[in-house]
Amino acid sequence: MAEIVIDTYRCSGCGTCVEMCPEVFRMDSMAEKAELVAVAPEITDPVYQAAAFCPEKCIEVKE
Repeated sequence: MAEIVIDTYRCSGCGTCVEMCPEVFRMDSMAEKAELVAVAPEITDPVYQAAAFCPEKCIEVKE
């Protein structure tokens, strides 16, 4: 089963992932870093696109 991993250390909080895929990603209001909306979200094309367009390359989809 595929899994989404966010390296919050590298995340700059730019919000690109949230803009591209708000049903899966959101910004943590305290840390201002990306986080997942759900524990095991469905991995769709927008998730892969958000990972690809992340300027810090901190989102990884592990197959």
